[in-house]
Amino acid sequence: MDTDFRVTGRNAASLFALTIHRGDGMVLLGMDWKNGRPPIDFVGFAIQYREPGTDVFKNVRNRIGFPGQPVPDDGIRTTEAPIQKFRWVHFPFNADLPGKFLYRVTPKFMDAAGALTSGEAEEAELALMRETIPGKLNVAFTRGFVSSQAFVRNFAAEAPTIITLVPPVGDEGLDFVPTHADAERALAWMGFEARAETLALLDKARDAGAEVRVIAYDLNLPEVVTRLEALGPKLKIIIDDSDRTNGHGRPNSPETRAAERLITSAGAANVKRQHMANLQHQKSIAVRGGGISTVLYGSTNLSWRGLYVQSNNSLAVHSEKAIDDYFIAFESYFTAKRAEDFRDSPSSAGWIDLGLHCVDANVAFSPHSDANGRLDEIGADIDTAQSSVLFSLAFLGQMTRGAIGPALGRALERPEVHVMGIADAEVRAGNLGLNVLTPDNRRRVVRAAALTGNVPPPFLTEPSGLAGVDGNQRGTRMHHKFVVLDFDKPTARVYLGSYNFSNPADDENGENLVVVRDRTVATSYMIEALRMYDHYIFRVASEASDGPARPLELKRPPQPGGTPWFERDWTDPIRARDRELFARAE
Repeated sequence: MDTDFRVTGRNAASLFALTIHRGDGMVLLGMDWKNGRPPIDFVGFAIQYREPGTDVFKNVRNRIGFPGQPVPDDGIRTTEAPIQKFRWVHFPFNADLPGKFLYRVTPKFMDAAGALTSGEAEEAELALMRETIPGKLNVAFTRGFVSSQAFVRNFAAEAPTIITLVPPVGDEGLDFVPTHADAERALAWMGFEARAETLALLDKARDAGAEVRVIAYDLNLPEVVTRLEALGPKLKIIIDDSDRTNGHGRPNSPETRAAERLITSAGAANVKRQHMANLQHQKSIAVRGGGISTVLYGSTNLSWRGLYVQSNNSLAVHSEKAIDDYFIAFESYFTAKRAEDFRDSPSSAGWIDLGLHCVDANVAFSPHSDANGRLDEIGADIDTAQSSVLFSLAFLGQMTRGAIGPALGRALERPEVHVMGIADAEVRAGNLGLNVLTPDNRRRVVRAAALTGNVPPPFLTEPSGLAGVDGNQRGTRMHHKFVVLDFDKPTARVYLGSYNFSNPADDENGENLVVVRDRTVATSYMIEALRMYDHYIFRVASEASDGPARPLELKRPPQPGGTPWFERDWTDPIRARDRELFARAE
């Protein structure tokens, strides 16, 4: 049955089932053969789509071709080089177009002479750019695609181009002016809906004369700071001043300079520096008045890296109760002289209902007392997952000392649960990498060098977006903090926020943690988790090869006695579970 989070193909004559999961600005296409296995001459799926308001189908392109098949810079149309996978995340360049996108997926077959033929296609349509649950909440992602083929093709002929779009180091942020010839278009593409949601909310607040409350960790983005200045005394803001991690408390840090500017515009009584017991780690904006009742939660820092380099998410909540409770929590933070003061406040006591009619959603504010902590509860919830645990989590090293790392480990041991995701992890001092946790209970590390070195032809070398003035690649690429449980069940839920799912996040830092029990929202985060997983598991495979990277090629039908490209998708129980989980609609 088609729903607000999923549509299916309806062609009874097709040999495969198609389910399209609706994300925010992206979709997941899941395919599975209806009866038994595909025939031996099946070589993959062609994927085409028609943008809203047009009559022309565009082709999803493949950068991998059959042996001897030339690969142009923009890839090969999948009608000529099919996708040899049973699921595909598609993030159209023009994903922000209003209206419905029509997708057409066609099975392709190859004869002994190498000629391709087509089977019966499946089609389904859905809108990509829309409010996730109209009038109640909206999920918004950054594109997080600086290290990607899409970024190279559209904005970076050479890797160093990235420093014409974002400053090489955060301390230069407030003074940096992009010099890229197509900077506005590139930044809008990179920041995607998270950027649009943030800037639009601040603009609407200014125009409406609304009251605004902001809690900021990183704050070095001129287009945000100038908007905050324009609010005048309607703004009240808390800015982190910790020195332990990012040196926000330094006299000349961007955060200190931003605070000085905002004291001038908003007044000294409306600006506070704070770090709780460790960090004031929130990234939240609340607007009340002039017909606006919106709180913006999530992982997206108000910084160049937060919006334009890292993979991040924001959640806009529209509710009078949510805004009232946030303003109360804000005042508890603002008046707190130490972390214990906030722990003693009602805002720290537990889950707070966000007041969304027919949507079960709650928020919790850290730091908590030992009795009110959320970490063990989330770990216990992971233990109850029935079908899937999908995640994208920064700072796994911290989580191994809390409840979440062990809970993920236990989930990986359960054969009925599909567990996959990525998490930041330290590879060596000063160099952060990524742990890719695969459903076969293995951890594969993606080091920084994997993003720019040994990329197999015909793929293009990608910028990391992290190069400092000394050329070292440092920092966090993936900054999400979310866990999706049982996205395919009525009990689907997602945990998200600024909260790093660690002991410090629970009992030391200022944080927001949101849980939404809704399949539409869980599906959006599920697709983002898969997008990140697929993006980085490719880097693992590339870095693992010895010597120069060998070109990747599609597989032709096998000779007699050989095995087809899809053999493991039926004989490997984990791959079979993956195929069935995302392609079969319940």
